[in-house]
Amino acid sequence: MAVLDWLVVALYGLAMAALGVWAYARVSNAADFFAAGGKMPWWLAGISHHMSGYSAAVFVAYAGVAYTYGFTLYVWWAFPIAVAILAGSRTVVPRWARLRMQFGISSPLEYLRTRFNLPSQQLLAWSGVVLKAFDMGAKWTSIAIILNVFTGVPVIAGILGSVAISMFYIALGGLWAAAATELVQFVIQFAAGMVMLSAVLGKLGGAGAIVGIWHRLPRGHGAPFQGPFTVTLVMGYFLASFLSYNGGTWNLAQRYIASPSGRDARRAACLSSALYLLWPLVLFFPMWAAPLLLPNLTDPTQSYSILAKTLLPRGLVGLVLASLFAHTMAMTTSDANTVAAVISRDILPALSARFSRQTQSAALGTARWSTIFFTLATVLIASRPRPWAACWG
Repeated sequence: MAVLDWLVVALYGLAMAALGVWAYARVSNAADFFAAGGKMPWWLAGISHHMSGYSAAVFVAYAGVAYTYGFTLYVWWAFPIAVAILAGSRTVVPRWARLRMQFGISSPLEYLRTRFNLPSQQLLAWSGVVLKAFDMGAKWTSIAIILNVFTGVPVIAGILGSVAISMFYIALGGLWAAAATELVQFVIQFAAGMVMLSAVLGKLGGAGAIVGIWHRLPRGHGAPFQGPFTVTLVMGYFLASFLSYNGGTWNLAQRYIASPSGRDARRAACLSSALYLLWPLVLFFPMWAAPLLLPNLTDPTQSYSILAKTLLPRGLVGLVLASLFAHTMAMTTSDANTVAAVISRDILPALSARFSRQTQSAALGTARWSTIFFTLATVLIASRPRPWAACWG
């Protein structure tokens, strides 16, 4: 990358750190740290929910799907998620905010002890924390690999640099910091996505290419179902998405818990649904057009990165790299905050009663240290590659 590209990436890192400092002033207790005190505006919760829902895998693995099979990527992935969230907004989503209002929960598992019993809560808490540790470790590795492809920075250095920035702002500002940075990350992603779309359309002859490329692409690339992506698979993915995006995935439930009311949680879900419905059409177009611009690629998963490095001028490559960072860091930091909530609110009080009797100041300290220690544990996993790291979600 050129010096200007590095400058863009550096400014991105500084902006994330500055937002952590801003969020620090808004956090006075553990409820603020984990659930924004139930005061998160619906539009911020909606954007945060959207940004926390997918990582840079979209620009790698899904770019490979788009290159190989075409439009079915949207039908298989984005459309079912949009419909699932919209369906959940009328049924499941408002209940998360009501749980916080009625029972004072700050973690997505706190209610299980009241609804069922302590063993049920602890089983899900411990198993979920262990799985999330490996999941986050793989995501740190994926960030570092992307950085290595663009810049040549060693993978271990990429892991440590990404973790240092993320841990700084998430340990300071908690969910407020995560949501604020995700808002900025969405703006960066929007700018980078529009730049990539403009560059690809310019190469293909203008805006008419939006509808004009499909007869030039390989046969079947405009079909809604192609290859292994069948109607049955889409229906199954819709069911999984309904369970996941409406609260089954902890960090996504946290955005609804942080909403002031059930109505605000519903509005946040509707915004996230609309973003999943519309934004991927912009985001995926360069991936769909890649077979025309980069024919006969041996590794289709590299198509988006190669397009960025080939078509974009200095400075804008750094913007695209920052947007790739933005996606994965949105997931990792929101995961770190939510897992810390489960550790602080569900696991530690079950291990020792003194954690249930902490002052507000002590509880906030526990929240921050839980975030730091869990994040460091994921670094140990990320820095010791195993075969699972290549295929983990």
